Amino acid sequence: MAINKEQRLEHERIHAQYLLTHGAPEVWGWGTPAGQKRVTRRFNFFKKYGSLTTGKKVLEIGCGTGVFTALLAQTEAHTTAIDISPELIERAKLTIPHSNVSFEVQDAMATSFKDQSFDSVIGCSVLHHLDALVALKEFFRLLKPDGTLVFSEPNMLNPQIALQKNIPYLKKLAGDSPDETAFFSWQIKKMLKQAGFKNYKVIPFDFLHPSVPKIIIPFVDAVGKTIEKIPLINQIAGSLLIVAYK
Repeated sequence: MAINKEQRLEHERIHAQYLLTHGAPEVWGWGTPAGQKRVTRRFNFFKKYGSLTTGKKVLEIGCGTGVFTALLAQTEAHTTAIDISPELIERAKLTIPHSNVSFEVQDAMATSFKDQSFDSVIGCSVLHHLDALVALKEFFRLLKPDGTLVFSEPNMLNPQIALQKNIPYLKKLAGDSPDETAFFSWQIKKMLKQAGFKNYKVIPFDFLHPSVPKIIIPFVDAVGKTIEKIPLINQIAGSLLIVAYK
């Protein structure tokens, strides 16, 4: 059943309360040793493909409680971090009082920023909460010429992700919001093209689950990165790295 924009936004505001109550890092899996390694890897992708240098302006979509904002604050770029939830924004502000970060409550699918305001638009596990095509068109509008878009999103070809995103009971058990989904690589490529991007890539990655015990993380991580290089098999990785250039 199709859902309208206001319903989607209200569901996300309600989900924000769930995150505040249960702990966002715990719900997202960022708090475990393996989860922290996953955070670092995604941030390294942001540094590699995003514009995180002096004088650059970066827009972080769906900052939540500021897990990635705290890392972005350590760079030389100026980050504007947005979220639909005022409560999440206030929580993030408490832990990230850096002068090169500003926070705003904004609808990512229809922001109030001017055209070509940012050198990079980035986000982790947030695009799948939105009407992705509408959001990508908005991000294209916000990017300067030659600007970059970098997102990490769940991969629908991963068996666990497919079950979690399509079976309501499992979705609720995992703490997902009711409207969030995941993407096939071909699907997100099509949307990037429709949004106006002409140069883009979508790379499957990540076989390291947040629940992997600390003692075997190096082994599992090494095996996973090897599998990422194997055609076809790598398509069932847990995440998709999305990189696009305006």
